Amino acid sequence: MTGGARASGDEVREMFGRIAPRYDRLNHVLSFNIDRHWRARTADLLEGILRRPDARVLDLCCGSGDLLLALEARRGAGVLGGDFCHPMLREAARKLATVHSRSSLFEADALSLPLPDRSLDLVTIGFGFRNLTDYRAGLSEIRRVLKAGGTAAILEFSTPPNAAFRAFYRFYSRRLLPRIGAALSGSRQAYEYLPASVERFPDAGTLAADMRRAGFTGVKFYRMTLGVVALHLGRAPL
Repeated sequence: MTGGARASGDEVREMFGRIAPRYDRLNHVLSFNIDRHWRARTADLLEGILRRPDARVLDLCCGSGDLLLALEARRGAGVLGGDFCHPMLREAARKLATVHSRSSLFEADALSLPLPDRSLDLVTIGFGFRNLTDYRAGLSEIRRVLKAGGTAAILEFSTPPNAAFRAFYRFYSRRLLPRIGAALSGSRQAYEYLPASVERFPDAGTLAADMRRAGFTGVKFYRMTLGVVALHLGRAPL
């Protein structure tokens, strides 16, 4: 899992399983705590759907549950959380128990969800989409489980459009982030994978175009923190 090669699903699962107990702390440290803002902003932009009493909501690739809890707090009710990494789900379950969450978790591959067609009103995926082994298949599966007019929300790292800031961000992610991540997690591999996976990932405009090709309508995106992150929204066709 080096260079430009994309990691297999098993490699990604095993890697995230190793760092699961320290995942939250690392996210906060490496993002200078800005990751909390990204998730809160996502919940703000989705509030109209989250507040609907009958809405069925899934946080896909939920990891340790930070975005799921941000959605639940805004919704005032439980949501579904799914992930294919069992140690991450254990961390999410522990966290949900401490706040008496009403959400529920299940273990599944994002490319093959154990859910009926057109059964959900909102599917979110925070910092997990780029880890899928097939982006096109991931978009197709999200579209499959969304009701007509349902919303897909993809929060993911992106390429900053400003050249000077992009150069600084690449220096940080290539040179500093692996060292800090390795020191705190004990896994340099995981934090070498992160910048490599971000650089392979489509920029915001390309991902928007990919979503349109997958059949989503009304596609738009919001850049955050000078474009380090982008939230993409799209609706399943009626």
